[in-house]
Amino acid sequence: MAELILALDVVKRDEAISIAGSCAPHIGAIKIGYPLVLAAGLSIARDLKPLGLPLIADFKVADIPNTNTLITDLVFGAGFSAIICQGIVGTDSVRACVQAAHRHNGECYVVAEMSHPGAKEFFVPGTPEQIAANAMIAKADGIIAPATRPERVKALRGIVGKRKILSPGVGAQGGDIHAIAGLVDGVIVGRAIYEAKDPAKAAQEFARDLRT
Repeated sequence: MAELILALDVVKRDEAISIAGSCAPHIGAIKIGYPLVLAAGLSIARDLKPLGLPLIADFKVADIPNTNTLITDLVFGAGFSAIICQGIVGTDSVRACVQAAHRHNGECYVVAEMSHPGAKEFFVPGTPEQIAANAMIAKADGIIAPATRPERVKALRGIVGKRKILSPGVGAQGGDIHAIAGLVDGVIVGRAIYEAKDPAKAAQEFARDLRT
């Protein structure tokens, strides 16, 4: 069964800690991107560690191999459990992230296709498939694929096999959790939870939807 992953894109440390704590019983991991890290620093990982949940650094790292390695080492040194990188920069750059993550006993996920409408401009037919294949060559732990386009997830599943697929786009972007739940290993939900009047209740409802 797919687990619920909270995309914690708020920009206030205290708010992030409060929301994460209230949602913790209903989620399997927390994804943290640039907004929160730029506001609160990498030390936010230390603040959230007592929750005992995996922390995914969603930096969509997309640079030359050496720079990717440096970024990945910093991320895991701060206490994160996994990192997300872009696959469009090539297999060598992806492999640098993967190898660095594995040295820290962590995981690396590769963006094969994004969930927003503009992604269609450059993630044209064939490109996500090639990125997914390259991610497997680089021994990545899995890929990121869009919940807003379940048919694309099905196509990419055929390439990655049993490796994990984490899928953003449910909630504010309109993805249907029931349509995607059986296709992926993790469903990523952000605004529909952290902007809710009661984030814990929203997380509980999404978690329930994943089970039904």
